[in-house]
Amino acid sequence: MAKGDPGASTRGRRAAPRSRKAVTGDPELVQLLTPAGERIESVTGPDGTVYRVDFTDEEYRGLYRDLVLVRKLDAEATALQRQGELGLWASLLGQEAAQVGSGRALRAQDMAFPTYREHGVLYCRGIDPIMPLGLFRGVDQGGWDPNEFKFNMYTIVIGAQTLHATGYAMGVTMDGKTGGEDGEAVIAYFGDGATSQGDVNEAFVWASVFNAPLVFFCQNNQYAISEPLERQTRVPLYRRAAGFGFPGIRVDGNDVLATYAVTRHALDNARHGQGPSLIEAYTYRMGAHTTSDDPTRYRIASEVEAWQAKDPIARVKAFLEREKIADAGFFAEVDEQARREAVDLRERVLEMPNPEPVTMFDHVYPNGSPLLDQQRAQFSRYLESFEGSAH
Repeated sequence: MAKGDPGASTRGRRAAPRSRKAVTGDPELVQLLTPAGERIESVTGPDGTVYRVDFTDEEYRGLYRDLVLVRKLDAEATALQRQGELGLWASLLGQEAAQVGSGRALRAQDMAFPTYREHGVLYCRGIDPIMPLGLFRGVDQGGWDPNEFKFNMYTIVIGAQTLHATGYAMGVTMDGKTGGEDGEAVIAYFGDGATSQGDVNEAFVWASVFNAPLVFFCQNNQYAISEPLERQTRVPLYRRAAGFGFPGIRVDGNDVLATYAVTRHALDNARHGQGPSLIEAYTYRMGAHTTSDDPTRYRIASEVEAWQAKDPIARVKAFLEREKIADAGFFAEVDEQARREAVDLRERVLEMPNPEPVTMFDHVYPNGSPLLDQQRAQFSRYLESFEGSAH
């Protein structure tokens, strides 16, 4: 979809937006689209990197469509859980720009390692959004072919995917797949809470010393379940990268344009053999950590309201309206498409067949095993003991 090239000259189609320079050592966000929908032509980072995007009108509209569809599908999944159709759901509400911006920045050959919340990245990689719902409905293992989509399966263990990503990225280097424009890069997603985990810090060490082509993408949504950021770190998270020997940068995670530009630059550095980097996407989890969480117990309403004013979708809509790139008919058409896709998703979830209990043994080992066969037979006899009873 979006193919804008950060660092390239803008086309100057419209009134020239302003430029801004990020101050060295200051935690100022890299931002290309303000909450009011005002475009910033470029931002110069502390290391001299110039971040900008060069999108066509159609690509701008495509990004808006992605954001709206992803939010609607996520809301439908939350509703399904509330109605007892899913066991659990981890919403991305508020983090759409961080996920769509970074997801669209990936090239076809790049590999992504998600947590359990990257529904927007999954959508951008062309995976049917129903795939993770089987996992949360409890009818399958929630699997897809990671090699086909260049997107690993969801990882529930906090931070574990950063080690998987590091090993994979080391393998990319060993296979000689870096060093040029067609080189491969890897991205690992995690939240601010995961930065306190040993797995993540170990991944930082290994990625650094082996110069792995890896982008660590931290969605700092301000809370590790119920613990606020200030109870996790005394410095901005992106500064931690310096201690491991690679660059870090903070981007406005509610700005889809800046997220795209920063992620594309980091991925291109990685694919050219320049090693790992850390992106801190500064955003906010508008909903609960998962549907089993009650965020009203640990944060106040005024904080949520302040972040609502920075809504990632509202600012893109304001920009499209300001620049007359889209009209009311386009916005209505996108809303209708989102509604249809949400209805389709719901219907397909409700039609998911319940698996036979013994199928849990089917894919433990590719060729089975005598012990597994024994366990299957024992479990089958146990199930048969209920036949004809009231149980």
